[in-house]
Amino acid sequence: MVGHYRQYGQTQMQGLDIVHQHYWRPFKAFGLTGNFWNINYIIVINTWVVLGVIALFIILARIAIKREDNVFGYLVTWFAQAFSDLSIQSLGKFYFNHFAFVISLFTFIFLCNTLSVIPWLEEPTSDLNTTLGLGVTSFLYTQLSSIRAHGFLRHLKSFFQPFVFMFPINVVESLAKIVSISFRLFGNIFGVAVISKLYLKAIGGWWIGELLGIMSGLNFILIFFFVILDGGIQAFVFSMLSLTYLSLEVNHGEE
Repeated sequence: MVGHYRQYGQTQMQGLDIVHQHYWRPFKAFGLTGNFWNINYIIVINTWVVLGVIALFIILARIAIKREDNVFGYLVTWFAQAFSDLSIQSLGKFYFNHFAFVISLFTFIFLCNTLSVIPWLEEPTSDLNTTLGLGVTSFLYTQLSSIRAHGFLRHLKSFFQPFVFMFPINVVESLAKIVSISFRLFGNIFGVAVISKLYLKAIGGWWIGELLGIMSGLNFILIFFFVILDGGIQAFVFSMLSLTYLSLEVNHGEE
């Protein structure tokens, strides 16, 4: 399904020369050549770039918070405190592991969403496989946290509430959350990526268009509103939905 959906989107865009295919086919020797078995190495490389940026950020943040009167250290502390407050409001009290998961999720998705501000790099979240992987990760973390909080049998029992015959519906509802948050993130970021590439293609190679883009501020507007602002909003929405689902699972059945 993922490969078919991605192939459809690429087919629609290839006529405009906007979306390019960059695939590894590691299983070709075994006759497995379908889209499901192909690996978009551009997305893989860009994802590792994001992980490298996060590693660098952690090192710099650790150094900064140890120093007094440091603006960067203050921003890091404010950032962590904001997510700490959000996790307490949602979960009722502070859980370090849940706080770490949500803030890590937001940071990773935000950097993925805004990676295109660096020339020649693309947003990993413009690929459905990335967002679907994030959705599955969020789902599994939520379910495992519920099992740790209530035990496996009690967690399983919740799928039969309020009536036994509701089990299939409750299972489908839980799985639908993966599709919901994954496609929401993918749709928004992919749409922005297409708009950005259409704009850049329209002015590319035309010095008057490029000059007008800079002088009029259209380039700045495109980067700020369509990349940074939208990327931050989508990362926040995904993280807060994950935190909401986590709260519902961890706190269900409690007084």
